[in-house]
Amino acid sequence: MADVHSQDIRSKNMRAIRQQDTAIEQRIALILKDRGFSYRVQDKALPGRPDFVLPQEKAIIFVHGCFWHRHHCYLFNMPATRTEFWAGKINSNVERDRRYIQQLQENGWKVLIVWECALRGKLKLEDVALVERLEEWLLAASHSGEIDHQGLHHYRIE
Repeated sequence: MADVHSQDIRSKNMRAIRQQDTAIEQRIALILKDRGFSYRVQDKALPGRPDFVLPQEKAIIFVHGCFWHRHHCYLFNMPATRTEFWAGKINSNVERDRRYIQQLQENGWKVLIVWECALRGKLKLEDVALVERLEEWLLAASHSGEIDHQGLHHYRIE
């Protein structure tokens, strides 16, 4: 299947994708703020420049897009064109994520990945369930985890 856009248009579209303060990050920020959690955003001093740093809980939250970080869910589809390019790009993102999470854990942080599929799409979590899973992890969990459209799970390295 051929790309429907020219290379210039595709390049312009890709540059327009935000890297921070995305809609899904804004949703998590609102939940954290509404629940009274104190946090910093995009802390450059920590590996991976985490989306949210909660120092009192010694917790890190990354909000990952399912495509860019290869989450095995219904929102991820490898592009049919330039597959080798995209596989390389996505694989390098996944490897970098793994390294950053390992470094953070070695420094005593617990890490949560909130996947895009938990926040949007036909199978997203209801607001109440999302808030409950987030609070459950922040207040009770001593391990790293991930929240996707199916709920809260232990973080597992692929």
